[in-house]
Amino acid sequence: MDYKQFRGAALFIPLALTLAFVACSPAPTPEPDTTGATDPDPAVFVVVTQEQNMTQGMAMVLANQSLDQGAEVRVLLCGPGASLALDGEDGDLLQPREVTPGQLLDRLIGEGAQVDVCAIFLPNTEWTEEDLRDGVGVAEPPEVAEYMLRPGVRYFTF
Repeated sequence: MDYKQFRGAALFIPLALTLAFVACSPAPTPEPDTTGATDPDPAVFVVVTQEQNMTQGMAMVLANQSLDQGAEVRVLLCGPGASLALDGEDGDLLQPREVTPGQLLDRLIGEGAQVDVCAIFLPNTEWTEEDLRDGVGVAEPPEVAEYMLRPGVRYFTF
C-alpha cells in the first residue's frame, strides 16, 4: 500500500464509521414539557351507553371536571344510556354530594356542553324529541364523525 492509498483509507474509514454510528443511533426523543402548558384546545367526547346510576353519575362527574378545567365537552347518550336524556329521568342521588346524574347533565348543558342522543335512539323507541330534557339534541352522524376525527379529541365511554 503506498502513501496515497493509505491516506485515502485513513480518511475513508473514520468517515464510514461516523456515518454508520449516526445511522444506527436512535432518533432523539423530545424533551418532556415541564412548563405546565396544556393542549390549547382540549376536547373530550363522552359516550354513555349504560343505564346504571353510578356509571352515568361518574361519566357526568368527569365530564363536568373536564369542563371546569377548560375542555370542550361533548356528550353522546346511546342505547340504555340515553334514558338520561329524557325529561324527568334524573336517576338516584349519589353520595357524597347528594346529586343525581340528571342534575350533573343539566349543569353540563347550562355551561354550554353539547349533549345529544344517538341518531337511532328516538326512531327505535317510543320517545320523541318532545320527551328530551331541554338542551338535548339528536346527533347527526356525519357531524359526530367529523368531531370524532378531530386531532386531540379524547374519548371516554361509559
